Amino acid sequence: MKKTTVRLTLIDGPTLLIEHGGLRILTDPTFDPPQVYPLGGENLNKFNAPPIAPESLLPIHAVLLSHDQHMDNLDHAGRAFLPKAERVITTKGGAQRLGGSTIGLAPWATTTIPLPDGRDLVITGTPARHGPVGIEPVTGQVIGFVLAINGCRDIYVTGDTVWYEGIDEVAQRFDNIGLAVLFAGAAQPRGARRDGRAQGGA
Repeated sequence: MKKTTVRLTLIDGPTLLIEHGGLRILTDPTFDPPQVYPLGGENLNKFNAPPIAPESLLPIHAVLLSHDQHMDNLDHAGRAFLPKAERVITTKGGAQRLGGSTIGLAPWATTTIPLPDGRDLVITGTPARHGPVGIEPVTGQVIGFVLAINGCRDIYVTGDTVWYEGIDEVAQRFDNIGLAVLFAGAAQPRGARRDGRAQGGA
């Protein structure tokens, strides 16, 4: 097994820069300043500004976008940043919505990026679910990713998912994972309760 160095830089929330194999890979870009996002009858409050300007991260060879439907994973500034990346990889439905050259992966489908040293980075879509069984009509599709380079330990990016049997299948299929990036945030949208009384802020 070839020894490699992986550098991780947490930008904010779900936004992480992964430097691996000569590539710069960004997860779920969120670069908006603090603000309130209306979500139907609820609100999502963002409290922190990104610590750096998005342009300072360039070049970005790939954005791994777990899903495009929620502002805490792809906000206004993050969406504006996507065309600056060489490629965007997300769900099949997300690729249709974002258009352009966005790559949509179903679970277990792959796409490949050539590396400067002549090897390839193989990105495999992995199952993810954004809540309890049957939540997809409400929250939409979500996807995770396994990053594999021949001779290196794999990197697993879970995507914005709960723990369920699909995650177990990732472990069964990939026995070379050396690093797992877990989405472990605590977004708390707040709005009117079912009894009509207001809930507190996030």
